[in-house]
Amino acid sequence: QVQLVESGGGLVQAGDSLRLSCAASGRIFSVYAMGWFRQAPGKGREFVAAVRWNYAPTTYYTDSVKGRFTISRDNAKSTVYLQMNSLKPEDTAAYYCAASKTSASSDSSLYDYWGQGTQVTISS
Repeated sequence: QVQLVESGGGLVQAGDSLRLSCAASGRIFSVYAMGWFRQAPGKGREFVAAVRWNYAPTTYYTDSVKGRFTISRDNAKSTVYLQMNSLKPEDTAAYYCAASKTSASSDSSLYDYWGQGTQVTISS
C-alpha cells in the first residue's frame, strides 16, 4: 500500500500562485508515476499533471495548465509538488494526488492510490 497526503490548498486571488505538496509513504518503490487530478463541483475528475517517479522525471500536463503549472518530485522526501502560477477562477477545484504502479497516464483508472484531496479556490 501507498499512503498519500496532500497539503497546500487555500483561497487566493486570480493571478496568484500556490504550491501543493503530496507526501507519500509505504511501498513507494512500487510506484511508477505520481499524478495530480482535480474535480470541480458538478464535474468529473480531470487530469492535471503527472511525473514518473523512479525513472527520468518525464512530465505530462493537460493543455489548460501548460505554461502555468509545474509538477516536480523530491524522491529523498518522497514528495511530489504542483507549483501553480497565474491561477484562474476556473482552476477552482479539489486537487487530488495519485500514484500509479504502471503508467504516467491521464486516465484516472490507471492510478492505484489516492489522497484525500486539498481544496483550491480562486477568487476573481
